[in-house]
Amino acid sequence: MAFQFLLNIFLAFVWMFLSVSFTSQSFIIGFLLSLAILFAFRRFFSSRFYIHRVIAVVSLFFLFLKELIMANIAVLKTILRPKLDFKPGIFALPTELETNWEITLLANLITLTPGTLVTDVSYDNKILYIHAIDIQDKNEAIDEIKNSFEKAIMEVSR
Repeated sequence: MAFQFLLNIFLAFVWMFLSVSFTSQSFIIGFLLSLAILFAFRRFFSSRFYIHRVIAVVSLFFLFLKELIMANIAVLKTILRPKLDFKPGIFALPTELETNWEITLLANLITLTPGTLVTDVSYDNKILYIHAIDIQDKNEAIDEIKNSFEKAIMEVSR
């Protein structure tokens, strides 16, 4: 991915020098043209086209924003109920993520959403122990995390 991006930047500068125009507009045109060239020659690269990963990162960011807003609303509803009848608990989340940065990112995204907190990670990095402020069904919570954050992280990293 880094090689493709650097090649894209290099080709954009080559376009600027060949067109003898050193403006930001010329750089953007060169960047877009070199992006089209890289897209045409994407089969010659060993990794996938880097724009797919950029789009996956942006979608992960917007997914986090959506989950952040939804979790804030859920915690607010829980707190503002006349009768506090929530059910806190700790559950184990088995994960398919393998590298340390993927597991760290998942743990941080879970912890940053209100109402949940990653308390521990198993020694083999396969299970995250999560405390939730209101958990009605642990299987539903596990499926929600696996189908949102974990799936998005796997799209970014693989």
